[in-house]
Amino acid sequence: MSFYGTSNLHTGREIVTHSAKMNAEASAQHLAQILEAVPDVPIVLLWDRAPWHSGQVIRDLLAANPRITVHRFPVAAPKLNPQEHVWKATRRAVSHNHTIPRLPDLADRFESHLKANTFKSSFLDRYGFNALCPMSR
Repeated sequence: MSFYGTSNLHTGREIVTHSAKMNAEASAQHLAQILEAVPDVPIVLLWDRAPWHSGQVIRDLLAANPRITVHRFPVAAPKLNPQEHVWKATRRAVSHNHTIPRLPDLADRFESHLKANTFKSSFLDRYGFNALCPMSR
């Protein structure tokens, strides 16, 4: 069981896709969910270089949806990725010091936590976006 999560860096809300596999097809489904959740506005997607974030299905989806602009993080740079603090906080809340004997139950708790909470990030402030674009909030 895998999760795709994307944070709205302004609101701290997560868009979550639960998938049996981590592959380009599942990534494309997650992108479609993002497009549906955030209609009619440009989307800047900050992505790591996971192999499932590439492939023909991803290229086709991005070509068909020019309102998505992808910026990829450098190789092996998890500290730059604002999504990493979301995974860490969720693991801490859901699986650390908890005994959940069934993996599907753990996955359900993980997904529920992601959907029920906001995850504020200092990423936009750290890199000057809010100073340069104060009206975008």
